[in-house]
Amino acid sequence: MLISFKFNNFCSFNVDSEFSMEAPTGKVKTRFPDNYVSAGNGYDLLKTAVIVGENAGGKSNFIGSLKFLKGLFDNNLQVQSIGAYVNSSSLLSDKNPVQSFEVTFVASGQKVYKYALSIDSKGIVSEGLYKQSKRKATFITRFLVERGADGRYSETEGKTKELTTALKNSNNSYGLFVSKLALLGDEDAINVADWFKNILLPGAVPVDQENDPARKDEDIRIFKDKKFLDIFRMVDYSIDSVEVDPDKPYSKTLVIRKDADGNEIKRELQQDSTGVREFFAWAVQIFRVVYENRVVFADEMDRVLNPILSDRVVAFVNGTEHRGQFVFSTHNVLHLNLKTYMKEQIYFITKSKDSLTSEIYSLADFPDVRYETTKVYEFYMKGILGGTAFE
Repeated sequence: MLISFKFNNFCSFNVDSEFSMEAPTGKVKTRFPDNYVSAGNGYDLLKTAVIVGENAGGKSNFIGSLKFLKGLFDNNLQVQSIGAYVNSSSLLSDKNPVQSFEVTFVASGQKVYKYALSIDSKGIVSEGLYKQSKRKATFITRFLVERGADGRYSETEGKTKELTTALKNSNNSYGLFVSKLALLGDEDAINVADWFKNILLPGAVPVDQENDPARKDEDIRIFKDKKFLDIFRMVDYSIDSVEVDPDKPYSKTLVIRKDADGNEIKRELQQDSTGVREFFAWAVQIFRVVYENRVVFADEMDRVLNPILSDRVVAFVNGTEHRGQFVFSTHNVLHLNLKTYMKEQIYFITKSKDSLTSEIYSLADFPDVRYETTKVYEFYMKGILGGTAFE
């Protein structure tokens, strides 16, 4: 489960930015017992969070920063910043600006890790892995590698035989050091690489996977699970079953409904409504959150879903026992309520009209907002909380 994510200098973001999934301490948790789970080692982590902001404010860039970092684990290619993803202001002030990422999470076996990476156009600037025994305990360095002025890498901390091997011929910066250590059998590195590759799913909405047989087979396995149908039926309770097309599951799958007399009505998914088609895809991700403990970041999941269905999804994720997390961006201001969410579950992203840089912050940063009296959506619509288009 994700504990926190910090980053800087990615697309419209050019300040130190932090997103946290830690549940608050104190009495407020008793009001929302379903909204968090005890993840072990003293961490209580939120199951859901919602991100609100204006168009072009930076919501997609925020999720894209996680997607970019995950891609470094998935592809094992040359590790370097990409011009299109570097903040334009930083390029004006620095010939070779540095991007930074830091992710803290609970991996398998309730092990807590912090992974930090800094890169520029030349490659890795520094990379470190840290391990924690319990919340508030000191992080122990597993390794820290830094690039010197001569372009060569050295172990600043955590020198091991495996790390020395990984450093050999590494000046081309191909592949993360943590990935190399995982290949060499380091247990902590394996846990970290597995979390990024198999647990974290940022901005991943399934589409027709005809050109990716492995992903298509994985999706089909979920489609055939009865628990998937229970989720999919949230969009339309007249749906009785689905007949999955093995070649084109996202277009040729038959959606079968029954009328009051028990008559079956079959329709190909591609001929169904836009909302049904899109929710068919998102239901896969919701399944992964609840039944496979994945950490999913969804970009505008409810852009074609009505508010009632959106509320159903959030209630389902919060009300089910699991260790997954579902974070989604939205323009639906009805999510801005303190009956469904804790303040720590509501985030805003806003863009400065002067610097054109984005900022992310939590509703919990506003101490004057009260659970009993504040109508958050009214505050938001008046521009008091930011995250609205500037004039």
